Amino acid sequence: MKPNIPRPRHALPLLLAAVLAACGDGRPEPATVAVEGLSSIEVGAAGAGDGRGWDGVVEAVRQATLSAQTSGRVAQVQADVNDRVEAGQVLLRLTAVEQLAGVDAARAQLRAAEAAAREAELDYRRHADLAQGQYVSRAQLDRARAARDTAAAARDAARAQLASAGQQGAYTLVRAPYAGIVSTRDVEPGESVNPGQRLMTVFAPDALRVEVSVPQSEADAIRADAVAQVRLDDGRRIDAAQVTVFPAADAATHAVKVRVGLPALDPAPQPGNSARVVFPAVKGGVHPQVPASALLHRGEVDAVYVLADGRLSLRQLRLGERSGDNVEVIAGLKAGERIASDPLAAMQALAAARGER
Repeated sequence: MKPNIPRPRHALPLLLAAVLAACGDGRPEPATVAVEGLSSIEVGAAGAGDGRGWDGVVEAVRQATLSAQTSGRVAQVQADVNDRVEAGQVLLRLTAVEQLAGVDAARAQLRAAEAAAREAELDYRRHADLAQGQYVSRAQLDRARAARDTAAAARDAARAQLASAGQQGAYTLVRAPYAGIVSTRDVEPGESVNPGQRLMTVFAPDALRVEVSVPQSEADAIRADAVAQVRLDDGRRIDAAQVTVFPAADAATHAVKVRVGLPALDPAPQPGNSARVVFPAVKGGVHPQVPASALLHRGEVDAVYVLADGRLSLRQLRLGERSGDNVEVIAGLKAGERIASDPLAAMQALAAARGER
């Protein structure tokens, strides 16, 4: 077996020649071929008025990861992924045998502490009455007072222990913190869980945002304009409800994060979906754009058919970001050049021109 040796960058032109040869009968095509009647389009730069965009990810402003706060076994799951839930709705129930036993034990301790406190209070009052007639010493009265205070403190501690045990019982019911949608469910009925274990995730669809990283050189313009448009994968274009530019750049990437708030949408995009944020304050158009349908893809090679002076040639491109149906061309084309709108038709024209020679 031959080792997989990485192809150097200078091999791309050779690969392009191989692609050209593969389009016909094995002979390499000429650099240019005269053609007539081929549909073409003019390469245009991105409009400066549209601004420049960066890709980001939709995230929920309010998203809660619900974790177990007590140990137990999952007794019932009452909500599943994509279910809409109301605030306070029970989503999951855990067995409460140990928690109920803890409550009973804490309640019994409280009764014993209350009885001891009452007895200590009565004993102190007797000592106080006897002290008025000087039948008991001052030290005896102080010891009775200390015993009364100690018993009262033990009673208060028992009350707190009962409240804590009751809270452990309340933790066996997992409730929705607010109205939203269940995005993940991580346990099944019958599964044992421990404190801290993840159970479910709920997010509020009415509060979403997109976070992107922009060059630090563009941050001031975006901060001053505070206007953005969010382009979702489903084709919707939404004006941002709020634009927040972070005050400092990342020390490693030298990029500044920008949070773009979304208005309430129906249907709401799911957190984790990609979105493109366009800022009109940032000038675009530094690179030309071509329709994605005009591109010819062969392995790692991206190319277009260029028409100049009635002649057709295949030219390799280096592509950048995609915006809708258009693709940014970093190298290989200039604005104002004409390219074939249909690469298959252009390929047929080249094959026909080669057959006439």
